[in-house]
Amino acid sequence: MEHRLFTFASLINPDHDFIISFYTILCAIITIAVSKIATKKMQVIPSGIQNLYESAISGMLLMAKDIIGEKLARKYFPLAGTIGILVFFCNMIGIIPGFEAPTSSWSFTLVLALIVFFYYHFEGIRTQGLFHYFAHFMGPVKWLAPLMFPIEIISHFSRIISLSFRLFGNIKGDDMFLLVMLMLVPWIVPIAPFIILLFMGILQAFVFMILTYVYLAGAVLVENQDQL
Repeated sequence: MEHRLFTFASLINPDHDFIISFYTILCAIITIAVSKIATKKMQVIPSGIQNLYESAISGMLLMAKDIIGEKLARKYFPLAGTIGILVFFCNMIGIIPGFEAPTSSWSFTLVLALIVFFYYHFEGIRTQGLFHYFAHFMGPVKWLAPLMFPIEIISHFSRIISLSFRLFGNIKGDDMFLLVMLMLVPWIVPIAPFIILLFMGILQAFVFMILTYVYLAGAVLVENQDQL
């Protein structure tokens, strides 16, 4: 039998799919609630959670601007930024004993990866047109097209595996690390491991968001170099 950390959701239903769904919905509610609180009473000189959110968003846009340009960074922030913030809360909830990170489940990270995959292709086709977009899959030399096209197709589909497994693997590994630490020192809060898990949770949310921008840039920038 597979051993899992105790979670409060398992008291309602021990099925793991239910547990992941429960904490996914909970994290979505937390993301919306905290974001609403941060923007409820906007001040010229921010303080508290508004200041924290503005600093985080400014940092995200600053990084994204170097990848895709300021205009497109802001355009695609509702997707990339929302995913980044949601993944952050999903990662953080797994640090709290009695909760499980939805991002420790491959089914959850796969859905996020598929959203990014289909969206950046949609934007690429919408921006460049169907034939022009897929023409870039043929490579720079026409006679190499029969070789380059299947390689490009495989490369793009591999991004689904890369995105989903990178996040899933890291967070699942963090869960196992936390389980071992709690087994070794069950009566003492392992402060150092929690700090490491906090850092890794932030890092993985950031990486997922940045990769979303990278894939969008590859899809739409061919016809938008003037927007950089």
